[in-house]
Amino acid sequence: GMLRFQLLKKGPEPMANDITKPLGLVAAGYAVQLKEHGATPMGVLWSDKEGQELRFRILMELIEADINNGGLTINDLGCGYGAFFEFLKDMPLLEGGHYYGFDICDDMVEAAKQRISDPRAVFMESSFATQKADYSFASGTFNMKGTEPDKDWSQYVKESLRQLFSQSAKGMAFNILDSRQSERQEWLYYADPEELLDYCRSTLSPKVKLIDGYPLKEATILVGK
Repeated sequence: GMLRFQLLKKGPEPMANDITKPLGLVAAGYAVQLKEHGATPMGVLWSDKEGQELRFRILMELIEADINNGGLTINDLGCGYGAFFEFLKDMPLLEGGHYYGFDICDDMVEAAKQRISDPRAVFMESSFATQKADYSFASGTFNMKGTEPDKDWSQYVKESLRQLFSQSAKGMAFNILDSRQSERQEWLYYADPEELLDYCRSTLSPKVKLIDGYPLKEATILVGK
């Protein structure tokens, strides 16, 4: 069906620059991936399941203190077909908890809804988290930038993080492709982890942690309240 995009201006904190058009392109790009590879890691630009799981495990460091407490609420910005929910669903933290998945790609949201009928999971087409949650995650969310210039996309990423953090009661974790790697693909966004870490530290919270050096060409940043 027609790809519909929710204008970012409806967010709790409106975005400064109009990113609707570039996001439309990115959503269309993901729709193509999904059509080609189905609801698989490849369908959301990850190379394999092992990498995807390792990535999720690293993000989980954010909720170490709460890992055995039930009843948590989780935001997943850029949820794709719901892989992160499937990773979390049998953990104590989601016993009596809630998961909110947001994605700009309508087809992804539909795929997630078709695959997952668990009443704790809600999937929505949105470019920002519309719910407040204990913890928020963005995994691979900022990797595909389409034809958008790096500086504009970087600005969008920072504003997106600020908005996501404002919807997180306890903290947020996200990953980015590391610009210190030699191989680069067109359409993808590579960030300087140290620069983003500084941004988070100075703008969002002094409680930050950078995790890199794991065998994927990316970095994970944790931001606590």
